[in-house]
Amino acid sequence: MLKIKENMRDSLKRINFIYKNQKILTECIKDFKGFSLLNEKIGPYQKGKTYQIKLFLAIPLIKNNILKVAHEDKCDNIDVQRYAISERDDLKLRNLESKFFLNKIKEFDFFMKKSVDIGEKPKSDLDRFNSYKTNIIDSRLLKLLRLATTELTLSDEKRLTNSEQILFSSISELIYIWRNYFLNQN
Repeated sequence: MLKIKENMRDSLKRINFIYKNQKILTECIKDFKGFSLLNEKIGPYQKGKTYQIKLFLAIPLIKNNILKVAHEDKCDNIDVQRYAISERDDLKLRNLESKFFLNKIKEFDFFMKKSVDIGEKPKSDLDRFNSYKTNIIDSRLLKLLRLATTELTLSDEKRLTNSEQILFSSISELIYIWRNYFLNQN
């Protein structure tokens, strides 16, 4: 069992690493001259302009109040609530906005906390964000468990996020072994 946990944890970390290398749209809130790091030029950034940069580069610049996530790429309590409600109301696994959506809400938790810390949003918004995030994860997990006991259709498979595909293959294999152990006479 330890091997499954470690393999899954490593796989989830790899998927999150891939997500952090995706570009997001940011908006500059303070002029910044930029710097070079390992022959890579980061910046300059001009206040009011938007920039598409990789998430892992954006995070420290956002922490230091140089950039912020642009409105087009935001993911706050309102966005997560919309997905949580639609996931709750649909008995089938729904298509999310991307294969990295669960990674997005995991990473955007930081941006919500920062918005609360600087007084941009009330703490209740962060609480709602976390509550809706939990609802999405739990709803999808229950649907995955239900799907793992049946034959996965192509349309169901297309609805899985990258991280859900890893979980699904592990759960369905374990359920198959467990179920057949008790159902077969051998």
